[in-house]
Order: sequence, then structure tokens, then C-alpha cells
Amino acid sequence: MFADAATSQIRSRARIAWCLYDWGNSAFPTVIVTFIFSTYFVTAVASDEVTGTKQWSWALSLSGLVIATLSPVCGAIADSTGRCKSWLALCSTLAIVATGLLWFVHPTTDSVFWALVVFALANVGFEMGQVFYNALLPTIVSPRRFGRLSGWGWALGYAGGLCCLSIALLVFVEGSPPPFGLDKDLAEHVRVVGPMVALWFAVFCLPLFLLVSDVGRVDLSMSNALRSGVSSLIATLRRLRDYRQIGWYLLARVFYVDGMNTMFAFGGIYAAGTFGMTLAEVIGFGIAMNVSAGLGAATFAWVDDSIGPRRTVVIALSGLIGLGVPLLVIESKVWFWIIGVSLGVFMGPAQAASRSLMAHLAPVELRTEMFGLFAFSGKATCFMGPLILGAVTLATGSQRMGMTTVVILLAVGLAILFCKVREPS
Repeated sequence: MFADAATSQIRSRARIAWCLYDWGNSAFPTVIVTFIFSTYFVTAVASDEVTGTKQWSWALSLSGLVIATLSPVCGAIADSTGRCKSWLALCSTLAIVATGLLWFVHPTTDSVFWALVVFALANVGFEMGQVFYNALLPTIVSPRRFGRLSGWGWALGYAGGLCCLSIALLVFVEGSPPPFGLDKDLAEHVRVVGPMVALWFAVFCLPLFLLVSDVGRVDLSMSNALRSGVSSLIATLRRLRDYRQIGWYLLARVFYVDGMNTMFAFGGIYAAGTFGMTLAEVIGFGIAMNVSAGLGAATFAWVDDSIGPRRTVVIALSGLIGLGVPLLVIESKVWFWIIGVSLGVFMGPAQAASRSLMAHLAPVELRTEMFGLFAFSGKATCFMGPLILGAVTLATGSQRMGMTTVVILLAVGLAILFCKVREPS
């Protein structure tokens, strides 16, 4: 009895630690990718907003191609060795160090190359880490609660992003004067978000490495692990017809995740360029949207376990499309706020239930490998959304026209998911 209670307590601590990692690493997409640093790059580092949008899209696209190439192989290797945490530690370290180096991006076009290279490295570390982080989900909770824990993790992640974003806004960006003698003329009060996010990430990822265990470890040399992992991946790809539901699901994700990632990456840029929002206003909007997204992820966590992850994703994508279309035509900043914040309610469930659906569909012995393919499906055409958006924006001189590509990608993904993927049994 006491042994059962101790085991239950250990698993509860592991779940909390797993969620805390989401709290810590979510500062990167929130502060760096979506709101503060991307807006700073486009408005203060690049030569102009249109050129900056195109350059930022190229950095996202090229880093995404690296992620798409490496994630299935690394996932297969992790399955062969049982060392998810080792790979997660390596990827987290890369993301943390590279994010900290964003401090050296000065408000001049001379810093463009450095900014894009360092950001791309940080993005690779962050996204590759998600492969191994997601694969740990089924090891710490039963299948009937995949949706709940996944949703709570996403909700806590949004809360962590919100908290970090609030500190960035109140203490640094809007601080008068900024703390630590930061020089506004050199944009140090904005550049400091790089080291700040790096520290935030580092502190809150530690509990996972202390309290969550790998399923098992196999002592293989790196060369043998590489051969084993690649062989396993090739065999899985050859047998993908045996996993038809997974194949259709991954194809659907290629489109709708590309749409969501593009929406995240260019949301702040769109708000600044089309609606004339200041950096402080963009951050304020980001805070409001994170609140609604977190509430949506937490609320739909029970919906996921109740009606199934596929139906939950369908509902969420329908909401994103239904609210995304008006954002392309409205002129009022007030309506942008109202519709944009409402849209956030469906953003969290779309992501959390997608992870839960993969956990349900993946065979136990190929779990990390399947999450590698899961990451691959989100990055295989990652260049498509940002590249098309950047090209359309450049060709038309209109950010509105560029953002229409987001709605199209979401709609294609929803159609495939709805027509071809069945609920996991």
C-alpha cells in the first residue's frame, strides 16, 4: 500500500515537472518568435518592414527544413536507445544558448545576418526538443488521460509565455527608466529579452530532468544507435501503409500546423504593419491572446478525453478558420482585438489535442519515432507558409493578402482530417 502511494506521488511529481517544462520553453515562441523579438527585428533591425518580413520568413523556413530532416531520424535513435532525456537536454541547451545570444542583435542592418542565424539555431533546438518532450507524455499518464495532461501542459505553457511576456513588457520594454542601466537608444531594453527568455527556459526545464525518467536505456554506441535508428525509420516508412490512419493524420498536419505556425510567427508583424500597433500594443495583444489560448487549452482538455482528440481538433480548426477570415477584411483596431483574442480560444486546443491524438495513434514500441514523424509533418513544408506569405506580401505590397495563405492552409488540413482520419479506438 505504501509502495503504491509512493509510486503515485512520484508519477504526480513527474507530471508536474513535465508541465513545468512547457511553462519554461513557451517563453521562446511567445516572446521571441511571435511578439517582441520578431517585431523588433522587422521594425528596428531590417531595412524596412516588407524586407524584414521576407527575411524572417526565410529564417523560419530554413530552420524548419533542418528540423524536418533531423526529427524522424533522431526520434528513431531515441527509440533504439531509450534516451529521450539526453536528446531533450542537448536540444534544450542549444535553444537556451542561442536565445541568449540574441542580446548581440543591435538596431542596425549590420546585425541582420547574425540575428537570423542565431534565431534559426535557437528555433532548431526548441522544435527538436519538442520531439522528445512529447514522447515522454505517454510514459507518465494513462491513455484515458492523454488529453487532460496534454491540455494542461499547453495551458501552463501559455501561462508561462504570458508571465514572461508580462515581465518583458512591464519591467523592460515599458520600464522608465529601464532597470540595470539599459540604454534605450541602443535598444538594450528590448534586446534583453534574449537573455531573459534563456534564463527562464533554463530554470523551469530543470524539474523535468530531475523527476521524469526515461522508459529504459540501451547501451549502444552512437554509431550503432544511428544505424539502428535509421534502419528502424526506413522499415517504418516502408510499412506506413500499415499505419494508414497515422499517414492521413500526418498529411493533414502538414497543412494545418503550417498554417498555425505561420499565424504565430507573423501575428505580431501583421498587427504592427496592417493596424499600426506599437510594440507595446502588440505585446498587450499577445498577453490577451495567451490568456484566451490558455483557457481554451485547459477547458478543452476535458473535451478531448470526453469526445476524442480528432473531434476536438476538428472543432478547434473550424473555430480558427471561422474567426480568421474576418481578420483579413476588418479595418478597426478594436475589432482586431475582439476577434483576435477570441481566436486564441481555439489555438490551444488545436495544438494540445493534436499531441494527444498522436499519443493515441502511435504504437508503443515506435512512440518517439512516431513523434519524430509528427514533428516532421509539422516542418516538412514549414517553408511553404512563411515562404508563400512572404512572396505574396512582397508581390502585392499587402500583408492582408499574404495572411490569406494561413486560412487556406488551415482549411486544407481540416478537410483531410475530417474526411480521412477516424477516432482512435
